Amino acid sequence: MEKKTIKDLKRGEYFTLSSIEEPRESQVWVRGEYIPEAKAYSTYKWADTNHEVLRKGNKEVYIDFTFYPPKIWHRKDIN
Repeated sequence: MEKKTIKDLKRGEYFTLSSIEEPRESQVWVRGEYIPEAKAYSTYKWADTNHEVLRKGNKEVYIDFTFYPPKIWHRKDIN
């Protein structure tokens, strides 16, 4: 697994907090925008965008993993 710091990730890039080859959707985080007032980056869980955590740019995280998001079902798919 490759390690990067939060500040080196692009906005919208997925990451995990521990070295996991195939994480579950609840273990995947997304890097959000930089918030100058907090001097930190917004990060949120892929499965729950309301679960936001501000993290310093030097926090090391893991990228380069295999993630299969679940298929989103639409009403037209039911028939």
